[in-house]
Amino acid sequence: MSVPERQILVCMNERDPDASRPSCRNEGAKKLKDELKDLVKDAGLKGRVRVLETSCMDQCEHAAVCVVYPDNVWYSFTKAKDAEDIVQQHLVGGKPVEHLLHDAPENLAHAAARTERRK
Repeated sequence: MSVPERQILVCMNERDPDASRPSCRNEGAKKLKDELKDLVKDAGLKGRVRVLETSCMDQCEHAAVCVVYPDNVWYSFTKAKDAEDIVQQHLVGGKPVEHLLHDAPENLAHAAARTERRK
């Protein structure tokens, strides 16, 4: 079997729902991963792109988080409904999904607000 060109790492960390920090699994990461896998296959990318589960990536205030490697593109607040954009726009089209980027101003603000609420 050949080595895939890209991997999509999906954080599957799970905390108690009452924990002080959010966790990706509680924010829909399982549905996101399942949808990504189906869409990668449907796009004819099976074998070229691998969707993998990871443990905590320490970006909990951005949950749910996924990363496309080797592109080193981090996505924040991703939901299953975003999988189509990630596959079609990024993996097929070669252009990251701007509004989902970890360092998009609205995502940084949202994560900062989550952090502030914990204090």
